Amino acid sequence: MAKKSKGWTDALRGFYSPSNDVKGLGFMPRLLFSARSVILIISLQAAIIASILSYAAGAFNILYSILLAVGLVSVHMASNLMNDYFGYKKGHDTPDAPRRNYTIHPLADGVLSEKGIKSAVAALVLVGFAIALFFTYLRGPVVMLFALAGLALMLLYDASPVTLKSVGLGEIASFFVWGPLMIGGGFYALTGTLSLDPFLISLPYGLGVMSILVGKHIDQMSFDRKKRQNTLPMVLGDRNARIFNLAAISGMYLLVPIFIYLKVASIFTLLVFLNLPRASRAISAFSKPRPAKPPAGYVGWPLWYHRFSLANDRDFGWLYILGLALGAVILL
Repeated sequence: MAKKSKGWTDALRGFYSPSNDVKGLGFMPRLLFSARSVILIISLQAAIIASILSYAAGAFNILYSILLAVGLVSVHMASNLMNDYFGYKKGHDTPDAPRRNYTIHPLADGVLSEKGIKSAVAALVLVGFAIALFFTYLRGPVVMLFALAGLALMLLYDASPVTLKSVGLGEIASFFVWGPLMIGGGFYALTGTLSLDPFLISLPYGLGVMSILVGKHIDQMSFDRKKRQNTLPMVLGDRNARIFNLAAISGMYLLVPIFIYLKVASIFTLLVFLNLPRASRAISAFSKPRPAKPPAGYVGWPLWYHRFSLANDRDFGWLYILGLALGAVILL
């Protein structure tokens, strides 16, 4: 019982070492490890933001909000599993790949069988599709357009013959998926209203998610160069990619006072500036080249910039949610 409990908590918390022995755990903890549960928080936060905006619009429904969160997280899980499946099958996730070093790989490490991963992806996509169908019935075909756009970007990212990841567009796609599609499209699914404000509100969050992927791809540039994977950092080069991410991280915060001035967001969203110490650490990291080796006790190498971006975006997201919620409740 203690091992099973530890398996669940390990799967749901922070970065984890590839030495974790998860093969003897139940299917769900193994699935969470395989789907990289630590990063699923970004989809949950996007769903919460859309739900808060629906409350501010006077159209909040807790059941619909739960369904939206389940749908977005399920499809995100399926996307992560598909990325690993195709990365492994295409010969990209070789033993020397960064993906094989910073955490468990579901196929290469024998955590899930090929049949298991296919079944999990099918089930997760089915859940997401069923929820999209429900909202389509409720709100009309525009919901399905948002859902199909997200599904297309998910498949094009790493599953198509020529992937977005390989032509420097995967990072840009992540901005649109976790920004306008999840938050703006999620707001429409919850309310049946197309409005510019939710799409604007989504922009800082989309920038934060994009910065995570850019940071990760800077970290693995030397490997991607060998595999001829032309991610955005490969196209821009190390220095320019770091400058690009500095602009993205700065933009997350600079957009907030602009939105307040334009009356798109309330003054409570200034709470995101409480995260400036975390943002400053990320900016400091991207301002200089990546270290040649990890500090003592560091978990997750060869990821470096990724860690700073993820920590910044995660905490920015919770403060952004708090500010939006306070504005919705107090100023409604």
